[in-house]
Amino acid sequence: MLKVLIPTIMLFPTIWLSSAKWLWPLTITHSLLIALTSMLWLCWTSETGWSTSNYYMATDPLSTPLLVLTCWLLPLMILASQNHINPEPINRQRLYITLLVSLQTFLIMAFGATEIIMFYVMFEATLIPTLIIITRWGNQTERLNAGTYFLFYTLAGSLPLLVALLLLQHSTGTLSMLILQYSQPLALHSWGHMFWWAGCLLAFLVKMPLYGVHLWLPKAHVEAPVAGSMVLAAVLLKLGGYGMMRMMVMLDPLSKELAYPFIILALWGIIMTGSICLRQTDLKSLIAYSSVSHMGLVAGGILIQTPWGFTGAIILMIAHGLVSSALFCLANTTYERTHSRTMILARGLQMIFPLTATWWFIANLANLALPPLPNLMGELTIISSLFNWSPWTILLTGTGTLITAGYSLYLFLMSQRGPTPSHITGLPPFHTREHLLLALHLIPVILLIAKPELMWGWCF
Repeated sequence: MLKVLIPTIMLFPTIWLSSAKWLWPLTITHSLLIALTSMLWLCWTSETGWSTSNYYMATDPLSTPLLVLTCWLLPLMILASQNHINPEPINRQRLYITLLVSLQTFLIMAFGATEIIMFYVMFEATLIPTLIIITRWGNQTERLNAGTYFLFYTLAGSLPLLVALLLLQHSTGTLSMLILQYSQPLALHSWGHMFWWAGCLLAFLVKMPLYGVHLWLPKAHVEAPVAGSMVLAAVLLKLGGYGMMRMMVMLDPLSKELAYPFIILALWGIIMTGSICLRQTDLKSLIAYSSVSHMGLVAGGILIQTPWGFTGAIILMIAHGLVSSALFCLANTTYERTHSRTMILARGLQMIFPLTATWWFIANLANLALPPLPNLMGELTIISSLFNWSPWTILLTGTGTLITAGYSLYLFLMSQRGPTPSHITGLPPFHTREHLLLALHLIPVILLIAKPELMWGWCF
């Protein structure tokens, strides 16, 4: 754990002490070395499930893929931001990269925490850098509104979780994940326990987000700069799923009855947000709503508490993290050239940028879960486990899959195909940096086909 956490903390002096000319190359190289070092976590040697460096920080097969994803995304976020942050004063550039690195530090400590209260503190701490990135470097005047939505939705959901954790500490005497799995099952039967159950999960369901408490997400995504959108879609939404997986273990007797409304909301949200995507004109908004749709499937898989549901949820979280981040990068490259996110104004880009159209095509096919990509492994595992739980769910999940295919193709055809308007024929070409960025997103997705056991958790 420390072999990644200490170099991440050492990025702060690198950022503030390096010369202006070397700021971007040094930070990208340093963070890429951290990302490559984090791959060592995937060489699993422990037989007990947990691999600990001390009592407070540990990894297990559930948190390892999410930790590697977090480390992998930092160099990609810095690469993606370079073009539009470069014209700013040097101290603002340093501050921007510092916020991205502090986000990575908090996320490593959140995914690596064995104490639930430490996980909660880090879960909340990620709010601050994200909020500054959205409100300071956002695109439109709506960014303050988006930041307020993001802050209050997340805080309103997570304050009941703090009370629930203090009650859990009072009744069990510990909040260590290592010990709680061996403690006596809680006798949950009263109304108060039902509120406690809801308090434990609400923060994570808002973060995922569940349909109904998802309104902060499209606003935050649309207003955030590219690195903000990438980290939101790829890692911060996964904090919700990871927290739910950790908490579901101890909520057991009540979950059988109380999970129903949340599962219904999650599955209905897949169809509703997918239908919203079919009518979107804004590029980033469409990708943001598609994230809500995919996370609805993840929430359904976690809430039914079967090994297949958990496995499908974590595979889909990793695959969606890489693919949605790639889609936001592509949307940003288009925006940097056309200065508009309206899809109808940027048609026929395939004729001018054929290689970029290939990246769009691969990312959209991954988004609609083309076999044999990991997105399909995750979706199929969740859909079959939901079908086993209740055959009626196939109506909702099947319709959701069809709609996903519909809006993914709509996104591709709308932005890439068709006659090329005269006002975009003179756009500047794509840089090697942008092609490298997309290759580093999509090649791991393709490579994971060969070794999916790296990311299916401890369920098999």
